[in-house]
Amino acid sequence: MSVEDLRAAAAAPGFGALDGAFLRACVERVEALPRAELEGSVTAVVGTSIEVGGLPARVGALCSLEPAGRVPLAAEVVGFRDGRTVLMALAEASGVGPGTPVRMRQALSSAPPASACLGRIIDGLGRPLDHGPPLPTTGTRSLSARPECLLERDRIDTPLDLGVRSLNAMMTVGRGARIGLFAGSGVGKSTLLGQIARATGADAIVVGLVGERGREVREFVERDLGEGLERAAVVVETSDKPPLLRKRAALLATTIAEQLRDEGRHVLLLMDSLTRYCTALREIGLGAGEPPATRGFPPSVWAELPKLVERAGTSARGGSITGIYTVLVEGDDMSEPVADAARALLDGHVVLSRELAERGHFPAIDPLASVSRVMPDVIPAETMAAAEHARSLLASYRNAEDLIAIGAYVEGSNAEIDEARRLRPPLLDFLRQGRDESANLEESWQELRQALQTPGASVEPTPLRAAEPGGEVAT
Repeated sequence: MSVEDLRAAAAAPGFGALDGAFLRACVERVEALPRAELEGSVTAVVGTSIEVGGLPARVGALCSLEPAGRVPLAAEVVGFRDGRTVLMALAEASGVGPGTPVRMRQALSSAPPASACLGRIIDGLGRPLDHGPPLPTTGTRSLSARPECLLERDRIDTPLDLGVRSLNAMMTVGRGARIGLFAGSGVGKSTLLGQIARATGADAIVVGLVGERGREVREFVERDLGEGLERAAVVVETSDKPPLLRKRAALLATTIAEQLRDEGRHVLLLMDSLTRYCTALREIGLGAGEPPATRGFPPSVWAELPKLVERAGTSARGGSITGIYTVLVEGDDMSEPVADAARALLDGHVVLSRELAERGHFPAIDPLASVSRVMPDVIPAETMAAAEHARSLLASYRNAEDLIAIGAYVEGSNAEIDEARRLRPPLLDFLRQGRDESANLEESWQELRQALQTPGASVEPTPLRAAEPGGEVAT
């Protein structure tokens, strides 16, 4: 058993306070002992993978490549091939050649203390990006933590305020739920995430920016996140960084959220994006020699994706991690492999419509294509009935939209369509919200009921089409 295994066991919920203290004392004693270094040498470099002989390290171990006359280069063990250890570098592998010495530095990857990460912007290795002091390395936690026991998790029965009316009232999210934000590029995902981060009722926020454009990082932190940074930890690895660093950013953000949850806090984990995390896994898998499968994704991607998502959720110790993961839908195709797999794993999905975004409708959420599976368990029955009624009216209008657009619909021929035409303007006003505007749960529920009770609302003849219920953009 490694030191990291002992540390994880000491923090496990099954151990009592005395047992955990004893194990932590054992860890400190073991760490104080001198360590023998495992060494090997480079035998081949193929693409992004580096093959090393004579290095009996484990998958996930951090190593140091030491080319002559150059700064040592960090790398991580990703697999084994023909008796050799396969590594991938965490930076440009410049100067590495046959015979380059390789030393193992850390048996397993770990995260810094979560409390020290709040208010900070760090990279996938836990290094500061905000010119602040280095984070402490004591009390670290493995990045490869296991999800809590299923039967020990609390049920999701409490709503979480996200500050967005349409989400609070028609797609209510519970504490500990995992929700996907599905959208193509340029329809307002990051802006919506920033609005949620500023207005949420969570105790702490952890943001993982995985594979984002470098220009967008500062914009998100300063413009979208704003004052929310004070109670947030931001982990960033941009699209130009090696795939291992992008993968580590997602794992580090999740690990920080787990530490805060174990302290009894209700944490909001914002991951942008799950698609780029899967892309990084694909690059790592193909570089390690895995065969490509579905649209070029190796099988390990579909094994690692649920491991990441399942780490969010409730805890027996009273805390929770509510995960909101953005999924970049290529070509607005909801059947794309990552989108299809994520939709099956998550507790709900929110679909952003490009057509609504082009019409200046913010947030561009299509309520008919979106769903929260935990909503019936976390809101009052009358609010659920109001949300279902609003959804029914919007669906009725969409079904008759072509007839209304060409003037073929006759007023009075269908009572439900008549009501949908009358209440559509106040419902659209309810669904729209300013970027700097926020509404709590009670306000959102009350405004939805008021929209449905608007007397004598005018009929809006102009059609406004969004995504179809299956996710395809209507034409």
